Amino acid sequence: MTTNIAAAMALLSWVAAEWYLTGKPTGTGAATGAVCGLVAITPAAGFVDVPGAIVIGLLAGLVCNYVVMLMNRTGLDDTLDVFGCHGVGGAFGAIMTGFLATKVVNPAGGNGLLFGNPMQVVIQIAAVLASAIWAFVMTVILLKIVDKIMGLRVTPEEEELGLDICEHGEYAFWLE
Repeated sequence: MTTNIAAAMALLSWVAAEWYLTGKPTGTGAATGAVCGLVAITPAAGFVDVPGAIVIGLLAGLVCNYVVMLMNRTGLDDTLDVFGCHGVGGAFGAIMTGFLATKVVNPAGGNGLLFGNPMQVVIQIAAVLASAIWAFVMTVILLKIVDKIMGLRVTPEEEELGLDICEHGEYAFWLE
């Protein structure tokens, strides 16, 4: 229940933000918003109730939309808005779990800030930071290994010709 509701709420808030900021909502924005809701509720799904899922979904759609718009302004290459949606959405959902978790949903879990346990927010923030540091360090290590073995970039000539031809030996699109 929480998974479906958070996805729906994030879709609605993303589309509302998009409509307000650009004058028109898009199907891609709606789908992206739903994904952000799914990502944000994942760490919280077994620990929050339906009102918690509504809050997480609505806020995740807005927060992720804002980050994606900021990333677009920087010119950084965030293919498919992975950082803005998955990175920020997952971190946001994990931290919100510290606020909204309730033992009513999961007696084996812990209560969050709103249910009398402010330490859970600190625990969730520490977990997000530890995960981010681990992911960063391992990504750097793996990128260095891949760079030594095969390189990380194609040449400018290969990129201009097209990776479909250079890397795969076939045309992805026939242009006439």
